[in-house]
Amino acid sequence: MTTGNHTSVSHFILLGFADHPELSWGLFVVFLSCYLIALTGNLLIIFVTLAEAALHTPMYFFLRNLSFLEICYTSVTLPKILANLLSEDRTISFLGCATQMFFLLFLGGTECYLLAVMAYDRYIAICHPLRYPVLMNRRVYIGLAAASWLANLLVLMGHIAAIFTLPFCGSNEINHFFCDVPPVMKLACGDTHRTEITILLVVLFFVLLPFTLILASYVLIISTILKMPSAEGRKKTFSTCSSHLLVVSLFYGTACTMYLKPKSSHSPNSDKLIALLYSVVTPMLNPIIYSLRNKEVTGALRRLTEKIQFRCTNPIGFQ
Repeated sequence: MTTGNHTSVSHFILLGFADHPELSWGLFVVFLSCYLIALTGNLLIIFVTLAEAALHTPMYFFLRNLSFLEICYTSVTLPKILANLLSEDRTISFLGCATQMFFLLFLGGTECYLLAVMAYDRYIAICHPLRYPVLMNRRVYIGLAAASWLANLLVLMGHIAAIFTLPFCGSNEINHFFCDVPPVMKLACGDTHRTEITILLVVLFFVLLPFTLILASYVLIISTILKMPSAEGRKKTFSTCSSHLLVVSLFYGTACTMYLKPKSSHSPNSDKLIALLYSVVTPMLNPIIYSLRNKEVTGALRRLTEKIQFRCTNPIGFQ
């Protein structure tokens, strides 16, 4: 259907890896493995931190939120990617594309603020340890988590509406494997300058603002750690932040590269690679980072495994 000089698009085609059909099955196995690892790892983090009473603290409450978010994040993109790899029909409806982009940005924005809240939690724990139970009580940490999830809803609704009310003309083929902002914007015609400014403002609000809060928290944290008289104390205290710092570096490094680089430097191949890093690799690595670099989590996981093994080998005693 056409309106004036513009075509009214009813669906898009996600090209993904269509130019390499010989790799479809291999990529399907790789992405399915990544998806299963991400799901299993994040579910395990949630289960272990819930099962271990000693881990019912604000830090692990935020970690459970992060793990649940990563499960949702991968589920927005990977099932569609897997389906497209095995099918010649790579279409996605106009509404489906808008919905996928909304949840991608919603979950991405939530993760930005959730990581900032986790940095604030570490700041309070390290810089104000005696006041930590008061400053980070149950009401506060639940409120901070809820704010991270809800803060960007209305803004993103308007943001998605601004993008998908643009006229789309010519090709409806998205040279990507999901509906991300840069490849969809390339299909829009007419004057997109105002929408591009809106996108930049949204990115500044959801990426740079929380990143600034994280930097400020860690400047104060590092300053406090350096003042500690014991080298062992400094090492132990910093180790409680190392996993979070690594996750922040992975997530923000890829997100900033994708959304803050100039429009002229966007290319389909580089955008796909960066998108793979933040949509597949990072959610898969996060639970590995938190489990391998966190003695409390590894200890809880070991105790839980021992309990399960004991129950399996001694079923009579638990009847």
